[in-house]
Parts: sequence; C-alpha cells; structure tokens
Amino acid sequence: MTWQKELEELRRREALAEEMGGPDKVARQHSRGKMDARARLDAICDPGSFREIGKIAGKGHYDDNGDLTGVTPAPFLFGKATINGRPVVATADDFTIRGGAADAGIARKMVQAERMAHEYRLPIIRMIDGTGGGGSVKTLEQIGATYIPAVPGWGDVVANLDTVPVVALALGPTAGLGAARTVASHYSIMVRGLSQIFAAGPAVVDAMGAGYAQASDRAQAKEELGGADIHTRNGVVDDCCDSEAEAFARARYFLSFMPEHVGQHARRTACDDPAGRREDALLSLVPRDPKAVYSMRRALEMIVDRGTVFEIGAGWGRAAITALARLDGWPVAVVASDPSYLGGSWEAKTAEKVERFVKLADQFRLPVVHLVDNPGFMIGREAEMAGTIRYGVDAMNAIYRATVPLASVVLRRAYGIAGSAMSNAEAFQYRYCWPSGDWGSLPIAGGLEVAYKAELEAADDPQEELEAIKERLGKVTSPFRSAERFNVEDIIDPRDTRPLLCEFAGLAWRRLGAE
Repeated sequence: MTWQKELEELRRREALAEEMGGPDKVARQHSRGKMDARARLDAICDPGSFREIGKIAGKGHYDDNGDLTGVTPAPFLFGKATINGRPVVATADDFTIRGGAADAGIARKMVQAERMAHEYRLPIIRMIDGTGGGGSVKTLEQIGATYIPAVPGWGDVVANLDTVPVVALALGPTAGLGAARTVASHYSIMVRGLSQIFAAGPAVVDAMGAGYAQASDRAQAKEELGGADIHTRNGVVDDCCDSEAEAFARARYFLSFMPEHVGQHARRTACDDPAGRREDALLSLVPRDPKAVYSMRRALEMIVDRGTVFEIGAGWGRAAITALARLDGWPVAVVASDPSYLGGSWEAKTAEKVERFVKLADQFRLPVVHLVDNPGFMIGREAEMAGTIRYGVDAMNAIYRATVPLASVVLRRAYGIAGSAMSNAEAFQYRYCWPSGDWGSLPIAGGLEVAYKAELEAADDPQEELEAIKERLGKVTSPFRSAERFNVEDIIDPRDTRPLLCEFAGLAWRRLGAE
C-alpha cells in the first residue's frame, strides 16, 4: 500500500496554485505590461534554483461532500533560491489575487519568509505589487470588528535590516504596507510607468478630502501622486528602471557587491583591468578656471575597475555621487562630489544620501573611497529652511563613526565643515591630493572683502588693492604650502590615482581580515 492517492492530491493542489488568480486575472496582469509573480521569480533567480515554500497554502473550496473543488492561493510566494550562485530568500506578491491584499492571504507566509532570512542569514528580495500584504476595508466586515493596527512580523523586517542585505522592487502600484515594505530595504527600485508608491492611493486621498483629483485618468493620477519621478528625487527609493528585466539585473548586480550577511566578507572578483593602469586624461580633467565644472563620473570610470561602477540614488541628493565599484577586484563604496550640480555644495538631501550610504558601507564592511571637490554646505535662506546644517552634521558623524577603512582623494576644493567631512580627522589619514587642490576654512573669494575691509576702504584704488591681495593670497594658498607643513600627506600625479587606490583596497581588505 502506497501514498499515491495523497501524492496525486498534492500535485493537483500544486497545479491549482500555479493558476494564481485564474486565466482572466493573469491575462489582465500581462495586458498591463506586468509579469506575473511566478514569472518574476523565474526571471530574478538563477535558472531552476527557486524552491517554493508553502506552495499549496491558500483558501480551499469544497462541495457539500467535503471534496476539494478549487483553491484561492495565498497572494504571496516565497522560497529559497540562488542569485549569482549564492543562496537567498526570494519573495513575490501576486497581484492577480485581490491585488495582493492580506484579506486573501495567510499572514504567516510573509512572516516566515522574513524570519527565514535573518535566522539563516540569507539576503532577501521582495518583489512588491499592490498593497504588499496590507488589508482592505472588506477585511473589517469579514472579521466583524475593527482593530488597532499592527503589522505581524515587522520585528523580523527590522531584524533583517540589521543582519542581511534587503532588496525591494516595486513592480506595480504599492500602497500602505506595500510601500512600507519597499522602503524598509537597503536597495530599492521602481519601474517607470509601472510602479507607484504612496501611503494611500488617489481614490483614498480624494475620499479623505485632501483635494487631489487633478489627473484626467486613473493611471495619470497614480503617477502624479507617487510615480518614479517623485520618489527617485526625494530619496524614498534609490533607483528607477525602464523595464522589469532591467530592475532584476540591477538587483542581482547590487547583491554581487554584498556579503550574504553581516559578519561575512563581500567577495573579490577576478579582474583583468591592470591595477597599475594610468589614465592620461586625468591630467586635464580638472580645469584651471575654478568656476568651471567637469565630469566626476568620467573620473570615477577612469579610476575604478572598468565596467564596475554601480551608482545608487542618481536622481536625488545630486551634489554627491554614491556608487559601489571595484578596485583590483575588491568591492568598495565610493562617495564622490559632483561639481556639475550646485558646484558640489552639499544641501540637505545630499547630506542625507551620504549619511545613508556610508552607514550601508559600514554595516556590510565595505571600504570607502571619497573623491572630494566640496566647496562647503549650501548657504542661503532656502538651505537654512531645509535644515542643511543638521543633515550635514549627521553625514559628518556617520563618516566619523564608520569603522571601515576610508581613503580620500582631494581633486579640487575642500572648504568649511563640509570639506572636513571627507574623513575622520582623528584617525590615520589615508589621503592623496591632486595639484589642483584648493582648501581652507572658507573660499577666499567669499571672504576677501570682509577680511580686508579696512585696507580696501583706505586704498586710493580699492579694485587695484583687491587684485594685489588676491595675488598675494594665491601664492599662500598653493597646495605645496600645505604639503610643506604636512597638512596634506601627499600631492600626486592624477594618473597615479588608480594604482594608489588599488593598493589601498588591498590593504583595507587585509585589515578587514580578507586575505
């Protein structure tokens, strides 16, 4: 006697689960340009690696004889898989079943997915579509009462943020808990035109009398309320892609820089880009005109291993570039000033981005490389209204608290408190400066008239006197004067930047224990 009958029922239930919300709902999902949950799991994971957990969970439907007639699967799928050959927990919301709402699901599945990640120290990927496990108003009628809100398993979400890499992809309109699950991550992505994020959607906003209802159609209303153009500019999400396939590729690439959990080393990759490569173009990168801009991204591409730059958060906090990259195969976190935006001055959002990124690097033990051209914090009434100094000091504090090795390269300017935030001045300064370096407590151009007010007023020709003062100070502010006093450790040929930083990366990872 065997258990074949039960195995046949298992296969039947599994087949019903694979139907998701049924042919019509799945077709509707596809007609909106969206992949279904199972296709998404197949696409983001290594081929054939996804092993589903709780596949047959859902609401069974039975006839009067107690025989199964159908199943409404839980609108949340998860399992163990591999990405880049390394184990992960992969999850996906199924929008074809009540839009991913909890009143069609089993909350324990989501809780178990999160718990598996931190208990077994596995990265977790969330593909979120809809309310992301949140309930709907219909839930109240089914329960027969209202309730004080609580999110089952949110403690596991928090534990994961402390212990393993968390990647979230918003792959449709995500509201409420779905929005919260998206931002509770280390790296988040939206798909342009497909994804929206909001605390509550347009219909709820209108019903609450918030005076929205500006858009002419539903799709436009969702975009205007919480589209990618909004949330990639305010820092709610990190990046935006043009397709789901691109989003999956970016998620996989982000994880390639990460360890599997806190306490494990990220992996070095094979590198065929010579560590001693010297780029002649770096010699003329920084213009002699102090007001002229240049491309810091071009500099970054020439310095790190070719093809490895992975910029995060390009749409917000734009005075700083934050990117993962490799030096001689070693993963590093790069913070780089962008003089093409606000001259590189840190405003509130830039400081917030730098703080967040440095904390990420420190948590997952990635050495930091800081390419500096910072004229200071943004000034003026608008900057004061935004609380720039508060966010700026928080960024500086994050750099001082970081315990991973940090190397800085001053390409041009380093002024004021923001300039001093290039590194922890109380620690060994692994620092190089280019001959184009220009630094001080404040830019000379902004303080001459105040500092030399008496001399200028007494001069027969104030303009001539001002030019004479500028000429004298131009000699004093030479970077070589600073080097004489060992105020800067080394002035280098810009072409030596890559070889020296590759040397730093090797020493940094040696200090971190990765021989």
